[in-house]
Amino acid sequence: MTKQLAIGLCVGIAIGAAGMRLAAQPVGAKGGFIVQHDADIAKNEPGTHAGGGQTIGYSFFDKTPGMKFVFRKRALHAGAGVGHHEQHEDEVYYVLSGKGVMTVDGTAVDMTPGTAILTRPGSTHSLKQMGAEDLVVLIAYEIK
Repeated sequence: MTKQLAIGLCVGIAIGAAGMRLAAQPVGAKGGFIVQHDADIAKNEPGTHAGGGQTIGYSFFDKTPGMKFVFRKRALHAGAGVGHHEQHEDEVYYVLSGKGVMTVDGTAVDMTPGTAILTRPGSTHSLKQMGAEDLVVLIAYEIK
């Protein structure tokens, strides 16, 4: 699966699940779109949920009025992670490159390119980058 197909699939799943419009438009307006590029929104950040290490976060469309879901990319550098936390909404992680281990409700799941995992409300999880290559994931969840 190509990266473009993977991104399109994840966006399609997230859009379908959230039932949102394609772009911020006045009620009743048709069409529209917004384009964003990694280079324009990249932010160096510590691992989320006190996961440790350093990451690059890409929060796509986070300032778009009316968005009903979050769509992010995160590159976790060597040793970085997403700290253990409880999930409050359905959240999808999809691995683009690298490898890591996600622990969901006490079960370790290998995260390699092409792996998608859905964490459900009430579950707990953490994610740890493994190996020499950055772990790059797409993350999508509904805004409540």
